Amino acid sequence: MSAQVFQIIKLAGVLYLLYLAWSMWRDKGSLKLDKTVTEVNGFHIVVKGILINILNPKLTLFFFAFLPQFVSPDAISPTKQMIGLSSIFMGMTFVIFVLYGILASVISKYLINSPKAIRRIQRSFAIVFAGLAVKLALSEQ
Repeated sequence: MSAQVFQIIKLAGVLYLLYLAWSMWRDKGSLKLDKTVTEVNGFHIVVKGILINILNPKLTLFFFAFLPQFVSPDAISPTKQMIGLSSIFMGMTFVIFVLYGILASVISKYLINSPKAIRRIQRSFAIVFAGLAVKLALSEQ
């Protein structure tokens, strides 16, 4: 009985993916953004970013599990070496995130002004959804 229920759920998933593919392929809508911009204080953005990073358990696990492997056991001050490694990591992360922000800004301006690019992206998603539906339909389990 459970195999039949599984097949029914699988078929429903295939049909839903095909529906999504068809909807994306036919969609002729454009990208619309809310033009109302509220000024945000830079200090609040920085505080929010710091809190997100401090409360993120992945970052803490990284610092406690990965970085100590690179601290020399013969170091005069392992704490200073750990702080130095952490500072290098944070600096590199800052540069990467700044580059992400610049790239996101450039891409968003391009997409907002290019209905043709939006259409290509929608068609690409439609093809991916259809491909996933075919893969799911042909899967054994």
